Amino acid sequence: MKKKITMIVTVLLIAGALVFIPPMMTGSKKSAAVTPVTTSPVFTVRAETAEIRTLQAYIEVNANIVSGHQVALMPDANGRLASMNAGLGSIVQRGELLAEVDPSRPGTQFSMSPVYAPVSGMVVTTPQSVGSMVSTATPLLTLAVKGSIEIEALIPEREVGQLRPGLSAEVRLEAFPGEIFSARVTQVSPVVDPVSRTKKITLRFTQGPNFAHDGRINPGMFARVKLNTRSYENVVSIPQEALVEHRGRTVVYVLDNGHVGMKEVSAGVTVDREVEIKSGLEAGESVVVQGQQFLTDGAPVRVIGRRI
Repeated sequence: MKKKITMIVTVLLIAGALVFIPPMMTGSKKSAAVTPVTTSPVFTVRAETAEIRTLQAYIEVNANIVSGHQVALMPDANGRLASMNAGLGSIVQRGELLAEVDPSRPGTQFSMSPVYAPVSGMVVTTPQSVGSMVSTATPLLTLAVKGSIEIEALIPEREVGQLRPGLSAEVRLEAFPGEIFSARVTQVSPVVDPVSRTKKITLRFTQGPNFAHDGRINPGMFARVKLNTRSYENVVSIPQEALVEHRGRTVVYVLDNGHVGMKEVSAGVTVDREVEIKSGLEAGESVVVQGQQFLTDGAPVRVIGRRI
């Protein structure tokens, strides 16, 4: 009996030890644990340096190559077109015989009435067919005067305030990919078309190292014109991506010894993703251009290079 009681007591003691000892051990571990240290994340960014540049504003528009001066040839007599010595695209010289008209009528015989080229140039319209009846009011063909190739472009009304004769331009032709031709504005229309809301300008190719008017440029060709309008000289500029809107203000994040500082700036004109900074930033300061969406004033950063 005593043995039984002793065994029961022993079992109870072991059970009690299993219940109370683990919590005690856990509590001792908790008291010995080290409190972790919290650190701010380091943001990875790309940066660019504010530089003093000249920003060249421009307008890009479609244009057409046209003949500046054209001459329509009329015969001196009514009659039948007996001969035509030029075709569309022919290059003719001043004084060259281009056509003959036979003024004869039934029962009569007259000498041929010749038609000579009054100027040197290119035939830009399809000539009348031989055998057709013509009069002194019938254009036999039209000549584009040699050396009078021009460019015509239509400028949207919102841009017309920048137009003036003398503006320079770069002209690209689909027929000659990769080539750039220089040109200059010679005439600006005094009126805005009320239907298209555009103003017509006329440009002429200019002499220069890249001028290639060797007969390849013809009326009717399509062109793309980059018209230089206003130059903004010696301005502090940064990539447009650096600008951030923050609570109604335009700011940039400036690098400062491994951290960034927020600066409010005043932006001006933007040309080809480069923006003029009127105030708030000096040339030589480096600004974040990629990775700034999560930044705050004073945040630590790691610069991995320039923008891509």
